[in-house]
Parts: sequence; structure tokens; C-alpha cells
Amino acid sequence: MLRIILIFLLIMSVRFLGQARADDWQTYCEKSQFKATPDYAQTMAFCEKLADFSPWIQFISFGKSAQGRDLPLLIVNKDGRFDPQAINREQKLVVLIQAGIHAGEIDGKDAGFIFLRDLVVHKKHASLLDHVVLLFIPIFNVDGHERSGPYNRINQNGPQEMGWRTTAVNLNLNRDHLKADAVEMQAWLKLFNRWLPDFFVDIHVTDGADYQYVVTYNMDTHGVLDSGLNQFLKSRFIPALEHAMQENNLPIIQYVMFKNHHDPKSGMLNWVPSPRFSNGYTLLHNRPGLLIENHMLKDYRTRVNATYHMLETLFDLMNDFQGPLRRLIKQADRATLDADFLARPFPLTFRRTGDSTMIDFLGFEYQTLKSDVSGGLWYRYDNARPKTFRIPFYDFFVPERVVNLPLAYLVPVEWKTVIDRLALHGITYFELSQDMELNLETYRFKEVKFASSPYEGRQMVRFKSEPMRFKRIYYKGSVIVPVKQRTARVIAHIFEPDAPDSFVRWGFFNAIFEKKEYAESYVMEALARKMLAEDDQLRARFQEKMQADSAFARNPRAILNWFYRHSPYWDRFKDIYPVGKITDAQLLNHLLKGVN
Repeated sequence: MLRIILIFLLIMSVRFLGQARADDWQTYCEKSQFKATPDYAQTMAFCEKLADFSPWIQFISFGKSAQGRDLPLLIVNKDGRFDPQAINREQKLVVLIQAGIHAGEIDGKDAGFIFLRDLVVHKKHASLLDHVVLLFIPIFNVDGHERSGPYNRINQNGPQEMGWRTTAVNLNLNRDHLKADAVEMQAWLKLFNRWLPDFFVDIHVTDGADYQYVVTYNMDTHGVLDSGLNQFLKSRFIPALEHAMQENNLPIIQYVMFKNHHDPKSGMLNWVPSPRFSNGYTLLHNRPGLLIENHMLKDYRTRVNATYHMLETLFDLMNDFQGPLRRLIKQADRATLDADFLARPFPLTFRRTGDSTMIDFLGFEYQTLKSDVSGGLWYRYDNARPKTFRIPFYDFFVPERVVNLPLAYLVPVEWKTVIDRLALHGITYFELSQDMELNLETYRFKEVKFASSPYEGRQMVRFKSEPMRFKRIYYKGSVIVPVKQRTARVIAHIFEPDAPDSFVRWGFFNAIFEKKEYAESYVMEALARKMLAEDDQLRARFQEKMQADSAFARNPRAILNWFYRHSPYWDRFKDIYPVGKITDAQLLNHLLKGVN
């Protein structure tokens, strides 16, 4: 009898210990029954716990936030090597998955922890790491994560408390990839260019209408990427992703953005992301970027579980496609070094053509009512009545603004803020070792208009640009930025003013639009008469201006300023882009011989 009791106690103790071990590896989110997400300290502790347990994981900080918090990164490699050069020699695919760039949209952190736990602790689907190395950022916006509360996301169904959208200095990191004002983004760019991941995933939670999908996505294939990569994503990767998720009973669709806000019947729009956004920025490096946007009205358990299945599916596909994907990325990197790349007009922006294809959209029945409170339209969705709508999907684009790229750009030494950003983006440049006066192609700006309020901490500017040649002295320390390098697309989007996120548009050069010297009216009255008497062509242009522009003709100050602009006293640098374009190969070779 005693023996039977001892055996029973042994069995129970083994079961208890097994259960304790299983409970010990439950995530904070699972323990809360998917009601809550761990805070920063608890998140960092779980990262350390994973790294302490598994030789497959290294846990590091890749930088500091504005408030001094470490930015967490988990490197996961089945071979136990954590150096990017060594991993590159192994021919493994490197995948960077990022959560919490908007810290209130934190599904990716909890799904990622469960996925990692299952891989390295329970060895569930461990084969997914056979050909893939994972870089996982559980929280990018760590300061916003700690500005936690129940009222941070009015449209979102869980968790009970969540972080804030922006950083401690109120910058939205997902508008900062190219301008890189935030210290967190500067750290991210160093990480990105050190590893150059082959594939990038950014996990969000979307606002918008109500519909049946738990997961939506965006992956651009409209012409920003190299044509080989574009074709691979369109014809092989995206169909395989959609099919696999459908097989999991989790149908996915492109990011939901309706032609008329909130109105499914109006049709869905696609867009080409600019490089201020994560999935637009990685394209410029020839790396596909996948945006995951979970549906905010689904409960947190549903969203986290769907994200888990999305990650599992992605890693399965990464293993299947790792060979062709690596090959196509290398081809794309080489293509930016070819003469053909510079010979072709480079598209800076794309426009939607208005053409569409018909798609099925899994929505809900809804009413459109006239609100008796706001007076506007009120869309009321009935999620007890699912309905499949047949709607147009506007997904056709053509290049809009195109430009002929130079062989190199030349940035004057005094624009140090601009120069300092280049290394962050992995751009190679060379410093002039002596002063040089050069007459280069550049741009003159006109019809300059500043935004009425700041955006992301900057006063953005709109303008019209016209090509011109301009002679100036480029002093020692000015930098030559050859376009013939892997980062050619990044360089073009920084320096071509008409690019959607150019440094000119973001206000890096706002000082050039300021008038610093002024002429008194009593001086200009005398000078204007002298100019009219001595210059017949000027007199004809003035008379034409007076006849064509009645507002100008009635404005004495504008008239005298017109003469001031046409006088030798006018500031010749005003409204002139300081960055020169080198288009002559002999000149470029000559300049490169005299660099530091």
C-alpha cells in the first residue's frame, strides 16, 4: 500500500513540476488571459529569460531612447552565431521583425514572445530556423510604451492598457525613417545598415472601418523595388502568403483604405509608401518591407493569435524562398551599380491611374445615416451580419515625378546637419581636401509656401523647382556623394527636392528661403528710375508685369521689391539649392582625386 502511495505521489509531483515548468514559460499576456501586455521592465525580463535559457538567442540593446531606456533586440540563430558577417557567410536569410513602433499597437510584442517561446523552449516548429535568422524588436518606441493607459487608443479593443503613439518628444517614429530626427530612429538606422536584413516586417494595429479580416497587410510592388524583386513578390510571395493564411482560416487582404472614408462600397485604394514610412524606406535599400495591420475592433486574443499564425506562415515561406530571395536581392544591389541605372529616368513619386480590378471584400452590412449630433455621415456596421461585397480595387500606378540622376551630389561643408545624416543611412561619401569654385547644376525654388503648423517637429515646405547652373565656392570638407552605390535610391530621395520626403521638403534647408537684407523705399525710388533709364529690356519686362498683374500694380512695396530683386544688391544665394549635381564624369574623377 505504501508503495502505491509513493508511486502516486511521484506521478503527481512529476505532473506538478511539469505543469510548473509550463506555467513558468507562459507569457505575461497569456497569464492575463490576453487582457494585458507586460510593461517595459517585465518585457526586458522576459527577453533576458529567453536568452539565459537558449543558446540560440542573444539579447542586446541597440541604442538608447530619449529618456535613456535601452532599445531591446533579440537575435535568434539556431547555430548560436550572432555576428552579421558570420551569418552572411552561412547564406542564411535575415528577417527583422519590429513591434511597437506605435507603442499602443503592441500585438506584435506579445505574439512574438509566444512564437519565440514555442520555437526555442518547446522546440515547436524549430525547423523554421533552419535557413532563417530572426532579429526581433519587441518594443521600438520604448518611451511611448511607458506612457501607458486605458485611454490611449479610442478605436482599439484591448489590451486593458496600452502605450502611446509617439516618443517622449512627441515624434512619430513611423514618419522619421528618412529624416531621422529621433535618437531612436538614428539607433535603428545603424542597426539596419549593420545587418541589412533581407526581409522586414513592421506590426501595427489599424484604424478605419469594421470588417471580417483580422489581419491586413501592405507590400509595395508598384515600381520602387528592382523589377526582379517586384515580379517575385507579385507572382510568387504574395499569392503564397494569401493562400497559406486562407488555409489557416485567416483570410487576409491589402491594407483597407476606402475611396470614400468608411464606405466599403466606394472601393478600396492602394498606395505607394514614401520613405518616411518603414515599409517605404526599406524598399530604397532593395529589401522588401511587409506592413502588418491588425484590425483594431477584434479582441486582443484574436489579434495576437492571428499575428502568431502570420509569423509562423512568414517563416515557413522564408525557408521555402530563401534561395531565390537572397539571389534577387543581390541582383538588385548590383543593378544600382550598373550604368543603366543612372541612364534611366528615376521615378520619385507615383500616381494612381484610376483603373481598378474587382475583388471580394469580407465586410459587414452597414447603414449610412445623417448624424443628428455632428450633421455628418454616420456609418453603423452590423457585425452580426457578415456580407461579401464585390468592389473595385484601385491598384494601378504610373511614375509621376521623374528625374535624371547625376553621377554625384556635392554638399557644402556648412550644411553639417545634412552631412551627418548620410552615414546613418549607410551612404558612402568623400570630403574635399581644398576649396573649389565650381559651376554646377542645381535648382532655383519659387512659389515657396510653408506649412501653417509644424509636422513631426518640422516646418515642411512646398515649392516649384527649376533646374539651373550656379557658381559657388565649395569649401574644404564639403562632401561628394557618388550615386553609383548600393544606396542610390536613398541618395536620390534625400537630395532630389521633388522627392516626397526630400530633405528640402522636410525643412533641412529652410534658411535659404529667408531674406536677410532689405532696401529702404527712398533708396529704391531713386534706383528704380536709374534702372529704367539704363535698361530697355528691364523697362519692357516691368511694363508687361504692371499690365498683367493688377495686384502688383497697386502695391508700391511689391513694385520696389521687384526692382530690388533685379538689382545687383539682391542676395544671389536666396532660394538657390546649396547642393550641386555633378553630371560630368571627368569632373567627378578629378574631384575624387583630391578628396580625403
